[in-house]
Amino acid sequence: MSNKIIIINGPNLNLLGEREQSQYGSHSFEDLKDICTKKSEELGLNLEFTQSNIEGELVNLIQDSRKDFDGIIINAAAFTHTSVAIRDALSIFKKPIIEIHISNIYKREEFRHNSLISDVATGGIFGLGIDGYILAIISMQKLLKNED
Repeated sequence: MSNKIIIINGPNLNLLGEREQSQYGSHSFEDLKDICTKKSEELGLNLEFTQSNIEGELVNLIQDSRKDFDGIIINAAAFTHTSVAIRDALSIFKKPIIEIHISNIYKREEFRHNSLISDVATGGIFGLGIDGYILAIISMQKLLKNED
């Protein structure tokens, strides 16, 4: 096992630090990437960190990840609640998947309470801010270690 993981971020997460700081905090997307990269290196994980606002690009990333990565951490953002295509791509992955959300989707608008990807994810982390990404990386490292 190569311990390669990918963190996939969906729409509008490129604007972290600029939008709705009460929900998402003041850290920028680049800050988040740096924090995740540092934690991954500490744990001996090879990390790719990506973001797209385009549903089809996210589907392609997930499909391509089957060949190159041992685990996916995904914040599908708004597509969490709407994208059967992303859900179906994740269901084909067959390796550990952690769903993450910076805000607690269950304390927000009713339409955000439904995640189309939770049932294909290994686990989920919600509402812990960007610290949730750190927890997801630690959890992924443990999941991959247990697969050996």
